[in-house]
Amino acid sequence: MSSQQSGETDSEYTFDDLAVVMGTYNEEDAIATVLEDIATVTDGRAEVVCVDGSSDRTPEIARDHGATVIEQEPQGYGVAVRAAVLAPERPVVVTTDCDDTYPMERLPDFLDEINDGADVVSGDRLYYGADEMPGLNKLGNELFALLASVAIGERVHDTTTGMRAYRREVVQKIRWTENTGLSAELLMRPLMRGYDVRERPIEYDERKGETKLDPFEGGAAIAKSILKVAFEERLR
Repeated sequence: MSSQQSGETDSEYTFDDLAVVMGTYNEEDAIATVLEDIATVTDGRAEVVCVDGSSDRTPEIARDHGATVIEQEPQGYGVAVRAAVLAPERPVVVTTDCDDTYPMERLPDFLDEINDGADVVSGDRLYYGADEMPGLNKLGNELFALLASVAIGERVHDTTTGMRAYRREVVQKIRWTENTGLSAELLMRPLMRGYDVRERPIEYDERKGETKLDPFEGGAAIAKSILKVAFEERLR
């Protein structure tokens, strides 16, 4: 993918430079496992930020595991993740979901890609088949990737993945506008602005707890976001 604005550094980033962020909403079944995995992989050195709108024990469990919890009235996926992405002061920010579907053991690989000059490293769940993903969700994600590829004129493979690494300066420079479609926006705007964006295959596991997204209403919102973001970026 494009690399016009790739920002290589003189010294390599370590886990002390890494923040792992997520929006959390009633994920008490999975949040402890996710936070324990992050701590194990990073030797407890990564900062963890949860923007939370839960009515269950999720924020309590997160704090008990050392996470910074920012409480927020539930306003949707994008509002929470946008706040989470912009909160840390550390130079490398990784987004993930709190449902234990993403492989935290890949955090070192994502950090290596940033140290190699990547501005955004995006986990491609579909590369290995995403067999644990419900069939309707998988079809939708494949169609979103196809729609985005046509809209931006460059092949992308997974526009709605929740696991990505970003240089902090990238997420600070861009004005993020989408809610349900924020995942696609977080990939498309940097890519269309010439940043070094790399997609890398990741394993995807079965989620713990119930999904909060209506597949039809949410799918329509994501498709609309993809077209809106592509149109806006072409007008820049």
